Amino acid sequence: MFENSGMMRLNYLLERGLDVESLRRRVIANNIANVDVPHFKRSEVNFESELRRVIDYNNSQDSRYQGMVSDHRHIPFYVERDIRSVSPRINLDYNTTMRNDGNNVDIEKEIVDASKNQMRYNAMIASLSNNFRMLKIAMRQI
Repeated sequence: MFENSGMMRLNYLLERGLDVESLRRRVIANNIANVDVPHFKRSEVNFESELRRVIDYNNSQDSRYQGMVSDHRHIPFYVERDIRSVSPRINLDYNTTMRNDGNNVDIEKEIVDASKNQMRYNAMIASLSNNFRMLKIAMRQI
């Protein structure tokens, strides 16, 4: 009962977001460390777009058509995905080149991304801390 509540889903999303932001921080640090390596291609983490796609698809009712599946090898029309099945992906950017040596790391962009990453991480920590504080208050009232 309590595990499927909105507060616990939010806590799960915040915890998952913290994991993703930690991974993103490592990827940004790797990009910055290899800024002078010839032919190095920068990486970036993709998570939010896939999470948004799963949330939007699960909230829409018009795209859910149940087809009859007579064999386990058949592909179903609709497969409900849980937000817990979404995982971050690290994508390499092969398309761009910033310098003549083939490296595509822009140090200014990486520093801005690191700052954004730190702000998102701090906001998630504050929100998760607030949720735990509310849970603690609610448990004292029982």
